[in-house]
Amino acid sequence: MWRGLGILAVCLGSCLPIHAQDNGQRVSDSNINGWYMYFGDHPVRQKWGVHLEGQWRRNDVIDRRQQLLLRPAINLELNPSVTLTGGYAYVKSYPYGDFPARNTFPEHRIFQQLLLKQKIGRVDVQHRYRLEQRFIGQVLQPAGGSPVVDSWRYQNRFRYFVKATVPLGGSKESQWYLGLYDEVFLHFAPNSGASVFDQNRAYAALGRKLSRTEKIEVGYMNQTLIQRNGRVQEYNHTLQVSFFSVAPFPFRRSK
Repeated sequence: MWRGLGILAVCLGSCLPIHAQDNGQRVSDSNINGWYMYFGDHPVRQKWGVHLEGQWRRNDVIDRRQQLLLRPAINLELNPSVTLTGGYAYVKSYPYGDFPARNTFPEHRIFQQLLLKQKIGRVDVQHRYRLEQRFIGQVLQPAGGSPVVDSWRYQNRFRYFVKATVPLGGSKESQWYLGLYDEVFLHFAPNSGASVFDQNRAYAALGRKLSRTEKIEVGYMNQTLIQRNGRVQEYNHTLQVSFFSVAPFPFRRSK
């Protein structure tokens, strides 16, 4: 418990400089992005539920395409504090920044996840552990032709996420809250690439509960990312707008 909160505090303050520091050979690229996201965890029956997620990620806040992510999954709530999730993600990434990918490319992911919830005083804390099996499209540009996926590169990745939700105001039922999280991404064998460290995301946001089952957050994320070639290190400043729902049906509000 305390270890997770310690990681959160350290990473929000330093964005993992130990892992992300320049080794003297990398070049830096800084971008301003905007991520617009929906997260839905919709109960179906008893302990089972459906997770529906969509992320529309843009470069230059909203001007250019960066990435599209769709992530459906199945939830199994073992108890109010422990949830298991398994699912699939489709990702389409577009060239952006001063050191872009050569082509737009697709990715398919399978993932398994453990979510732990706890309460420390008035603060809600979540720990999320996620394993991803990634199939990344390798795109070729034939002479005089359109880009095509020639093969798929397999890669494993581990993600650890810790988030604290802090109510604002004196009331326990306050509609406003502060959301703080940090998430670290690590590659592991096989095909871990040029760096085991993939990226770190440190985030702070203002949130508002719209109802018992819906809330919205608007915040800032500082993303430190090492491209697969190991040569380019990105420092991305990102506006995040997130809508969350735990209603039985997406976008149907429970008073």
